[in-house]
Amino acid sequence: MSRLMQSVRPALAAAVAALLAVLSGPAAADDYKASPQMAMELRHARWFDGEKLQSGSLYVEDGRFVAQRPRKVNRLLELRGQVLVPPLADAHNHNLQSAWGLAKFGQDYLRDGVFYAAMLCADPESVGPIRDRIAQPETPDVLFATACITSSDGQPLAMLQSGNPPMSLDQIVDKAVLIMDTPDDVGRKWPLIAGRRSDLVKVIMSYHDRPELRGVAEERGKLGVTPAVVAEVVRRAHAENRRVVVHIESAADFEAAVRAGADFIAELPGYFPQHGEEPESHLLSPEVAALAAEKKVGIVTATVATRLFNPPPELLARIEAVQKRNVELLRNAGARLLVGSDLFTGNALNEVHHLDQLGVLDKPALLRMATIDTPLALFPKRKLGCFQPGCEASFLVLIGNPLEDLDALDKPLLRIKQGRVLTQLDDVAATAGEEDNALNAKPSSGKKATGKKSTAKSGAKSGAKSGAKATPKAGTKGKTSSAAARTRSAAAGKPSTTAKASNRKSTTASAAVKQASATA
Repeated sequence: MSRLMQSVRPALAAAVAALLAVLSGPAAADDYKASPQMAMELRHARWFDGEKLQSGSLYVEDGRFVAQRPRKVNRLLELRGQVLVPPLADAHNHNLQSAWGLAKFGQDYLRDGVFYAAMLCADPESVGPIRDRIAQPETPDVLFATACITSSDGQPLAMLQSGNPPMSLDQIVDKAVLIMDTPDDVGRKWPLIAGRRSDLVKVIMSYHDRPELRGVAEERGKLGVTPAVVAEVVRRAHAENRRVVVHIESAADFEAAVRAGADFIAELPGYFPQHGEEPESHLLSPEVAALAAEKKVGIVTATVATRLFNPPPELLARIEAVQKRNVELLRNAGARLLVGSDLFTGNALNEVHHLDQLGVLDKPALLRMATIDTPLALFPKRKLGCFQPGCEASFLVLIGNPLEDLDALDKPLLRIKQGRVLTQLDDVAATAGEEDNALNAKPSSGKKATGKKSTAKSGAKSGAKSGAKATPKAGTKGKTSSAAARTRSAAAGKPSTTAKASNRKSTTASAAVKQASATA
């Protein structure tokens, strides 16, 4: 397990530990495998363009959408009734930043259609062994903040020193995390950034407006840097074309990060009142919301993480009222809202459902945030979240319309990553892109498939089998126990699905895949 697995906030540590026993239950389903890249024709498709559904035929070749039908088509999908959406992105988590975490949660991301993520405080030693395993056809594409800056009394020092096994300060300081208490420290230690291969620079602030906390022994190792340090980090990072994400706790932290020129703010203020303050003290002002919009700061919501604190109902209602008001203020100001969960046991899909529960953003806005705005914010040089020629051909095929019911996101029928089908079946992954499977303009001859060669009819069966197998697993992690499913559902703020309803949905989904693949 990563030494910085516990870089989730202190109050989350107990919740994470309590859930690990459940999460490590029965053996998981087979890992997803990626087929070879395929040339595809998607007939009668309906796809999300950021506002509404468009319809027509789409073509894929060499991992991208193209304007014309390829000369040879490996997969012809008849998609009447299905909806295509881009994959989701999680702009704030910590669960894929070690070999243990990638093995434990990486398949969950693919199952839930979350293809892009940012891990926001990672130990370089834990990330090193997995760098060549991410951004592969069968794994999520991940950014790492391995330059994680805090103060000598800041997060996550207390957690690392009390971990299992505990780390000494010699192992932590300027190794696991970087310690910078003053702007002069930033200048002196800045050369350490270059060797950490950090995709993002992370800075931790925590109630900088409460200086009296620095005199409380119990708070040592749980605080963060001053606004002056944040400003100097941003100045130096931007001079090197590096992007900075700032962890904040209070409304004052949020404002300071905006004024310093942060590229991203990792969460909304007030996910939990850490020091007994009134939840309402974390409300943002309209002026700060307008400034955040003007500076185009990417603001990660991370509202669902509140559920891991298990606040009593009355306190939870007040916290969520503040979350709703802050999201509403930022939305009305035109701020750049992004989806991120900071939920160690989950991902962006949980956050989408929690935001939907809060009822501030409509479904097109939520879907656009999760599938277009957030992927592009993480990977601005790539053509993601679109279906035009030249865009990466990564998308989910859904049985229902998410603009009517976001539960349609929960059980993708097919997962396509850069023109490759993600499947749990070895034979489908191995043969899906072979030239012998090419479906040119002529209809199937009806001949029986032999060996690895398959006609259009046999391709349809394999495609249906691939989707049908993946679909029943979508609500839980492979064979994970029903207790784990209920735990995950509760953390997301969603009621758990009964076994009867789940079976009914799986049967319907399986039938839909067969229909969708009938000509493949």
